[in-house]
Amino acid sequence: MLTDQGIAFLKQLLATPGPSGDEAAAAQLWRGHTGAFADRVWGDVRGNSFAALDGGAPRVLLAGHIDEIGIVVTYIDDEGFLSFAGVGGWDAQVLVGQRVRLLGRAGELIGVVGKKPIHLMKADEREHASKIDDMWIDIGARSKAEALERVRVGTAGVIDAPCYDLPHRRLVSRGLDNRIGAFTVAEALRLLAADRPQATVAAVATSQEEVGDFVGARTAAFSFEPQVAIVVDVTFATDHPDANKRRQGEVSLGGGPVIERGSTNSPVAYELLLEIAEREGIPYSVGVSPSLTGTDADAIHLSRGGVATAVVSIPNRYMHSPNEMIQLDDVEYAARLIAAFVRTLTPDTDFVPRAR
Repeated sequence: MLTDQGIAFLKQLLATPGPSGDEAAAAQLWRGHTGAFADRVWGDVRGNSFAALDGGAPRVLLAGHIDEIGIVVTYIDDEGFLSFAGVGGWDAQVLVGQRVRLLGRAGELIGVVGKKPIHLMKADEREHASKIDDMWIDIGARSKAEALERVRVGTAGVIDAPCYDLPHRRLVSRGLDNRIGAFTVAEALRLLAADRPQATVAAVATSQEEVGDFVGARTAAFSFEPQVAIVVDVTFATDHPDANKRRQGEVSLGGGPVIERGSTNSPVAYELLLEIAEREGIPYSVGVSPSLTGTDADAIHLSRGGVATAVVSIPNRYMHSPNEMIQLDDVEYAARLIAAFVRTLTPDTDFVPRAR
């Protein structure tokens, strides 16, 4: 079970801005939490944070990226209004009318996203979707000089959206993609610290997943040299109106983690995860990634001579919005599954795929 302390840490982690490239505050918080049960905790120059339990073979990496989508200031006009660009994959419609929290020169500050009111739009303008280029950020400044005292070109930020508890242990927040993955691998490591495996295992909160090329995962896998890895990310829940289950499968909040099957994933690790889930009575569903997974696994499995890599996903509604939603039961099940997986590994575990 998740502890009250663990849930409090998760909410603190979600409240801490950490857009891609500016994850330092969230990463420091994660290292402080994992330092209570890990043998070693460290960071690297790419912004990754590691927490490890020392043991024998094999070497296991548990990865969840800690960055979130955000915005960055690109221009400040003479009246003090800020132009901006998206950091990561935004649906621009989500930004309309939002508050943003900027990582300013003297600390965090609030701004609002502005655009032309509907009353002043021409008929044809109302039919077009808003673009980021149509918007600006207003921090209440009256001039460029005043704005520059608080922000500068290159200042990053996130949507200012708090975390809320909903019924059935459901949590709503921005940044669950993928703070919940970084939290889950930390929770799995906590379980392993209480009942230690033979393996050497490191949880890593990776940086810069949202901006492409899986920068943090690529360098983390190279430096740690794992033989096997499990990546935890979110996936699309399909238990809501307008979901396409024929294309995205049946994935429900509370239905347990999603174990990915696909070309990038190790078939040996996949089958072992299914076997453990069945044995431990852990509910799960199967997700299919015919080619790439769109997660840190796409970089990790190619590291050095190759890494047997699996993906365990947390069902998530309303991804890349201020109100992503997950269920804590799925996090608990995922952490239990991953911990049980690591405990089964021995120096003789063979991850080479073989015909049946």
